[in-house]
Amino acid sequence: MCGLAGEIRQDGSRADVAAVERMAATMGDRGPDGSGSWSNGPTALAHRRLKIIDLSSASDQPIVDPVSGLAGVFNGCIYNYRELREELQARGHCFFSQGDSEVVVKAYAEWGTDFVDHLIGMFAVAIAERDSGRLVLARDRLGIKPLYVAEVPGAVRFASTLPALLAGGGVDTDLDSVALAHYLSFHSVVPAPLTILRGVRKLPPATVRVFEPEGRIHDRLYWDPVFSRHPDHRDWSERDWQDALMESLRTAVRRRMVADVPVGVLLSGGLDSSLVVALLAEGGQHDLATFSIGFETVADRVGDEFVYSDLVARTFETDHHRIEVATGDLITPLRAAVHAMSEPMVSHDCVAFHLLSRNVREHLSVVQSGQGADEILGGYHWYPPLAAVGREQALDTYARAFFDRDAAGLARVLAPELLVDPSAPRRFVAEHFDRPGAHTAADAGLRIDTTVMLIDDPVKRVDNMTMAHGLEARVPFLDHEFVELAAGCPPELKLAQGGKGILKEIGRRVLPWEVIDRPKGYFPVPGLTHLEGPLLELVRDALHAPEAKRRGLFRADYVDALLREPNAELTPLRGNKLWQLGLLEMWLQTHGIR
Repeated sequence: MCGLAGEIRQDGSRADVAAVERMAATMGDRGPDGSGSWSNGPTALAHRRLKIIDLSSASDQPIVDPVSGLAGVFNGCIYNYRELREELQARGHCFFSQGDSEVVVKAYAEWGTDFVDHLIGMFAVAIAERDSGRLVLARDRLGIKPLYVAEVPGAVRFASTLPALLAGGGVDTDLDSVALAHYLSFHSVVPAPLTILRGVRKLPPATVRVFEPEGRIHDRLYWDPVFSRHPDHRDWSERDWQDALMESLRTAVRRRMVADVPVGVLLSGGLDSSLVVALLAEGGQHDLATFSIGFETVADRVGDEFVYSDLVARTFETDHHRIEVATGDLITPLRAAVHAMSEPMVSHDCVAFHLLSRNVREHLSVVQSGQGADEILGGYHWYPPLAAVGREQALDTYARAFFDRDAAGLARVLAPELLVDPSAPRRFVAEHFDRPGAHTAADAGLRIDTTVMLIDDPVKRVDNMTMAHGLEARVPFLDHEFVELAAGCPPELKLAQGGKGILKEIGRRVLPWEVIDRPKGYFPVPGLTHLEGPLLELVRDALHAPEAKRRGLFRADYVDALLREPNAELTPLRGNKLWQLGLLEMWLQTHGIR
């Protein structure tokens, strides 16, 4: 896993290599093991490398292949790269490295833009054709690896992080009013292609974008999972579904052990990460390194789940590491987490993931994580209400549970000149729910959470916080074949037993019952649960800073009311509305956006 950057000129001039190298230099944390750049006329590529597969310099990037006339940069991991390498060799391709990066470039040489259909893994890719001048960008099916794009005077630039684009200069940093409405309404989710900045966009997941030399740009969506019942599975029993999902997850976990360095597991003690550990142990992994984090209890708010993670570690005899964080000064790690964010993220989990990643990186550079199981297999409380209503009621049911504010609520908080389209978030969700390919209201809710919310909240959060320390996080529950299978599973099997019922039944085959029948957990950070003390002062300072006053995003009377009662207004998902405003200003100020 690494960081990439690049530029393609549209004004006939040569690429600004210095700007591209400045962009790449900001991503030293993502790729601490090497750097490189390449240019040819209007196109330039740069890369920061984290060595995971083929530790030799032969896999340094950009990968340049004189035979095919291709140059490429790649961020991620291709789990089937060995099989693809054999297939490509049989087709006449010669290799100079043992890594997956060269396989990506040779796959493009063989299959053109269809190369993505052959890749199993997480990836963001940029490939330049020497002879035609064409540039191709691609992102993995579930958007696990980020790719940001910005139009600047005379050129298009792209990078693995938004701050990298800012370092290149020339980016329009005005706030996007529609994205701002999403941030304040859609539980801080800003769906692709939007970002909070008008001048920066995200390449959507499962998308190949081609820049033709004459200036034409076209996209292809190459993957779109179907959330309805497949005829071949019509006669499947619940046991059949359990067996199929178990085998698919077993394959996904095994795939993510592909590396030339050791691979560990982030073990929260919950069902999802515990199941990853159990399947690895079942597959013969010995002395597997596992890592759990916990915080000091504050008042009656318990800050760790060590009782469960310890139980799993003992059961499977892992090399377990408990990371205990004193309450102390949470402001310093909070500031570091905000600095690591490519986009503003309100979840307090960011601090926990940031601290956990820092400690894990002292031992390993690759881990597996249980991220994504709740969205894929129905673990959240808003899915059962969706299962109880028809499609005509789905939008209102989902919005009541998930939306932080409606249009009237936006009018209360936003300055009038920014209230351009307050209905945009609801319209976006309505259009998503109305798309074909989801059989029931519950299927539609699972689909939007899998293909939108998951990507632009939990997945992005884990990528940003782990990569801030050069730690690669792999997510087996987001194996695209597993997701395709789970998408077709009847919702009633997913939602049984209070959520993730079918996964719980799978877990009963290999896990202690205490882990399965426990209350749903999370990364608890008691010191950040409520805005008080130094944290409240940090938010107050951000909202009263000169930059915030000049920006004038929020109505002053609304902000003052929240500051008087900082924990009075919560979202339906128990998020703090004042924290949402303060975090946005903190992020803008941290990244020098005026």
